[in-house]
Amino acid sequence: MSADVKSPPGSAADPVVDLATLRVDIDRIDQEMHELLIERSAIIDKLIAIKARQGGGSAFRPGREADMMRRIAMRHRGLLPLDTVEGIWRIIISTFTYVQAPYSVHVDTAAGDAMMRDSARFHFGFTVPFIPHYGALGVIDAVQASQGDLGMVRMDSGAMALPWWHRLAPPEAPKIIARLPFVERPDHPAGVPAFVLSLPLAEAASRDVVIYEASILRWRDALPELVGRAGGEILGNVGSELGLSILLAMPGNVPLADLKALFVQAGHRDVRLAEIGSHAARHQVHRHPAPAEVSADT
Repeated sequence: MSADVKSPPGSAADPVVDLATLRVDIDRIDQEMHELLIERSAIIDKLIAIKARQGGGSAFRPGREADMMRRIAMRHRGLLPLDTVEGIWRIIISTFTYVQAPYSVHVDTAAGDAMMRDSARFHFGFTVPFIPHYGALGVIDAVQASQGDLGMVRMDSGAMALPWWHRLAPPEAPKIIARLPFVERPDHPAGVPAFVLSLPLAEAASRDVVIYEASILRWRDALPELVGRAGGEILGNVGSELGLSILLAMPGNVPLADLKALFVQAGHRDVRLAEIGSHAARHQVHRHPAPAEVSADT
């Protein structure tokens, strides 16, 4: 190669691009990001005014939020960890929702405060108030009594758990609107499986996955395989006054009549089914490689 060939402008070998110039670029980008957040807040202010004229409406739109997070995860690239990108956008979404209509997050911390607190802070940030409760029933009661708060409950509440999902069966009771974490991957920093609860939403609830409570007299071994063949999942089962209460996730395109038929096929002719919520299908990604060590010039 000829020695006269020059490195392209902006390459690592270009002596014109020095550290001072790169730091100026970083400062410019930081300012632009801040200005964009301010611009976003101005749009939210207009949105609040329009909703007020139209009679209000829920600030929670889990279907739209899931679409946003899916697009972010799919287009992400570069050395910045996806964990950081997801956390930033989660805080932006949750905080601007809070600006529209203040709310608190009631969290079941009975099985261990640290993991659920980390998950709540990762997904909702520090602006949204965090209210701990000892057990899922306390969370459900708090959401039921609120004007629009959210609840977080563990999917697995331990061997001594009560069938908390039974409390979601009445039409006016809180319902499941999301499953966390949404962007599913190994070693997620807030990976404890949890459901988000809210008062029933009139719109914008994703129905990719529908959650049911099934009440049966006793367990039959054929049921998990039949549910699995239909694309569903048994998430929990706890003894109840009626025999056994099952927490069940099914694809949203499976009709209720077909679900009942699965139970009959398994030998459950007296099953009682109640829809207790729905959520978006989670987005699966492979683990991003750890970034190489860099200097502290950020």
